[in-house]
Amino acid sequence: MDADSILGAIFNFDNYGELLVLVQNSIWAGAILGLLGGLVGTFVMKRDLAFAVHGISELSFAGAAFALLVGADVVFGSLVGSVAAALLLGLMGVRARDKNSIIGVIMPFGLGLGILFLSLYQGRAANKFGLLTGQIVSVDTVQLQALAGTAVVVMLVLVAIWRPLNFASVDPELAEARGVPVRSLAIVFMIILGVSVALSIQVVGALLVLALLITPAAAALRVTSSPAVAVVLSVVFAVSATVGGILLALGGRIPISPYITTLSFLIYVVCRTIGSMREARGLNGRVLTASRQP
Repeated sequence: MDADSILGAIFNFDNYGELLVLVQNSIWAGAILGLLGGLVGTFVMKRDLAFAVHGISELSFAGAAFALLVGADVVFGSLVGSVAAALLLGLMGVRARDKNSIIGVIMPFGLGLGILFLSLYQGRAANKFGLLTGQIVSVDTVQLQALAGTAVVVMLVLVAIWRPLNFASVDPELAEARGVPVRSLAIVFMIILGVSVALSIQVVGALLVLALLITPAAAALRVTSSPAVAVVLSVVFAVSATVGGILLALGGRIPISPYITTLSFLIYVVCRTIGSMREARGLNGRVLTASRQP
């Protein structure tokens, strides 16, 4: 395949206007998932749960693959797998110091189950591939309403526990000493994370869900130390990467996830560069240089 063929597969905007009309619901769905991912991602970074997101996504993938195999709703199967993994990590993690070891055990188990179910599935290969890497699907009004309703419930719960969860995320020992229910909050947040992972898999797939729940928040934290500004930037970055990825994917023949992950990565690179430049400057904006010896 020559360079022109590769570029044609990645960017081909023939009949773009007609395609854009067909995926308006998908664009709205991407915006909703970006909003949810940006909000949840800030707490994922504060609680150092990036590895947990990957572990949950593997069992979410297994649940979705099983649902695909038996002809059930894939989103429901993904939700069941994600919530089960989140509860397991939440219940075991609050009592154990080796949380990363637990996640490391769950990840290959979930991935192995998912591959087994996909191997037994005799349907369209595109359905299998979509679970791993995401795809643009025609989201009808009922599906969009269900997605929006679920996201609203998750965000309302997150807002309700925002202040104590933020306290427990920054300083869990002090929060527990002040009477904050740290363990209960950890379990509730893990459930929120599980639902967010399951919903995000619809767009970016099980293997690349980190680009929606980790990268935007990590980028935001590189350019600001303000918690409020970090949340706003995380949401803006996540929505921009998701919606932008969908719009770019309409003009190509490859899955949606490379577009979203590339945009997220570029946003992070820019923010990291800005953050590094700011770290090299003092509060007065002047570049800090080592004093010369006489």
